Amino acid sequence: MSEKLLHKFLNSEITEAEMEILKASDVYREYLKIASHTSTMQTPSFNKERVRQNLSERTSIEKKKAIPLFNYRSLLKYAALIVLMLVGYFYLVTMDVSVTSQLAEKRTYTLPDKSEVTLNADSKITYNKNSWDDKRALTLRGEAFFKVMKGGKFDVETSLGTVRVMGTQFNVQTRDKHFHVSCYEGLVEVYFQNQSIQLTAGNSVIIENGKLIAEQTISTTKPGWMFDESTFENALLENVIEELERQYGVKVEINLTDKTKRFTGTFTHTNLEDALKTICVPLQLNYSIDDNRVIKIYEE
Repeated sequence: MSEKLLHKFLNSEITEAEMEILKASDVYREYLKIASHTSTMQTPSFNKERVRQNLSERTSIEKKKAIPLFNYRSLLKYAALIVLMLVGYFYLVTMDVSVTSQLAEKRTYTLPDKSEVTLNADSKITYNKNSWDDKRALTLRGEAFFKVMKGGKFDVETSLGTVRVMGTQFNVQTRDKHFHVSCYEGLVEVYFQNQSIQLTAGNSVIIENGKLIAEQTISTTKPGWMFDESTFENALLENVIEELERQYGVKVEINLTDKTKRFTGTFTHTNLEDALKTICVPLQLNYSIDDNRVIKIYEE
């Protein structure tokens, strides 16, 4: 009760009656002692200008001693810039160009030196555009016919071997383990398994599993597939059917007891029924085609 009255007294809210009650309390007597004691205390002098000067000097010293924190955000910006520069550099250095043909598609492409490449179905070439003037070289997957402009050496690199020419017309087929090179004009050098063979115009070579299995003469000016025909000489039936699938974009299921059947002949790329008859009739095989163009080849 006395504390509340003292609070009201200090805020000048106390009534006369309440004041009389407060004066009779111990709280009021303690208040009077404290007030009397503090009234004799002196506040120390305060020099504002001196304090401001000291504060300024201390701030200056702290700035000199301060060690800036490492700016990771700036580092990331510089790192990103360096990465972009490196990517740009390697892009300009490599400049790899890829040209691809799809199933049932033939595609002709002109190289930087005006040499011409015609891709058979499901084939791909890759070359370096930036270094082409210094090194005419490309990689091939599948089959392609080349008309090479005269100049420095021209290399066609495959997983099974390399073909090198100066200026000529030739065909390269590389499918699985089958490597077939035909020269139609000029001179061709074929490198495989630490061996080399020179082919003059009108000659071809067949290599399977890294071994030379046949050297043949050719009488045409271009490979048969450029006239919409695929021609085979004692080829495994499996390889013939794979080529049929490429040219027509179909799926063929073979159900035969003899997996080593071979085929010699030509099938057309313009009529699937005729192509199947050309393959199956000589080998005494039957075929069927369902609504999804899935073909089954089986024995009688």
